[in-house]
Amino acid sequence: MSEQSFSERLKGCRSRALKTWLHYLGYLCAWAAVLLLVMSAATLLENAFILQPGVLFELLHFMRSNVEVVFGVLLLAGWAVISYFYIARPVRDMEMLMESTEALAYPGDTPIRLPETMQNAENRLNLVREQALHNIRAARDAEQRKNDLVVYLAHDLKTPLTSVIGYLTLLQDEPQLSPAMRARYTGVALEKALRLEDLINEFFDITRFSLTHLEFELQSVDLKRMLEQIASEFEPTLRQKEIRCELDLSQALTIVCDPDKMARVFDNLLNNAAHYAYPASVVHIRGGQKNGKVVLTFQNSGRTIPPEKLNRMFDQFFRLDSSRGTDAGNAGLGLAIAREIVEAHGGSIEAQSEQGTICFTVTLPA
Repeated sequence: MSEQSFSERLKGCRSRALKTWLHYLGYLCAWAAVLLLVMSAATLLENAFILQPGVLFELLHFMRSNVEVVFGVLLLAGWAVISYFYIARPVRDMEMLMESTEALAYPGDTPIRLPETMQNAENRLNLVREQALHNIRAARDAEQRKNDLVVYLAHDLKTPLTSVIGYLTLLQDEPQLSPAMRARYTGVALEKALRLEDLINEFFDITRFSLTHLEFELQSVDLKRMLEQIASEFEPTLRQKEIRCELDLSQALTIVCDPDKMARVFDNLLNNAAHYAYPASVVHIRGGQKNGKVVLTFQNSGRTIPPEKLNRMFDQFFRLDSSRGTDAGNAGLGLAIAREIVEAHGGSIEAQSEQGTICFTVTLPA
């Protein structure tokens, strides 16, 4: 809550308290005035008419003879009734309010109910209750994600590490291995060690992007040239699955961005295509300007992604494969990192999948 908002609320509370106090005094004065009128009317009635002895005569005579006592008793009775409504009932409502606020420590699904006179307080307490329930669910989800992270770390890091240890053990225990077999085992161990390094770097990156403010070194960048260079660097990786990369880019694709971080976005998108595109297919990269923005699309042929999974594509540690084997893909961090970078540049990234195609659309300010 801002300082100005708190000051305004405090001023409003003081205004309402003053208004309530003035109402209280007004009712007391009105009651005293009514009593005076009644006492005066009783005196006039007794003087104006000759009443036969009876209950009414005795009552009027008693009131005239003990006017001060009767006035005082009735005044005190009226004061007690008025005070009940202005003091006792608010105290009771305050006790109910305190009990309701205690329920916020352990909020449940049942809404808080207060008297109609406290409808405003009831609405605010229920808003706080809903926010508390939301925070509890968010904390529970965060705890689950943390537990998942521990499991994923243990699995994703253990798999290549086990391979490295296994092949190095073979090299140590089998001194008579042929040079060709020794070179093969060494190459496999190196490949798994590099995979382990990539995983560790990914975990460091997602932690850094999530917990710190991204700092950019902005400069004018020709996206056409950048994408051509990145596609060229990915050619050996794509060639292993007989995948071709075709670019259809406008000449004017210049934006202001951090080139290293934006290159990381495109690396992750192409890496995703390399893992999930059908063999012997084509990855299309198209780009142009539309409505003052640069729009890039990365489209490849692949298994259609269900809508419920498509919405989670950019979640941390989410992978399409039910198995978490490292050969099936990365650690599920690349797209999450890409979204962090694109949104930090004021852009957006989204995924679509239908009829055996997967398309990622990146929109950036021109």
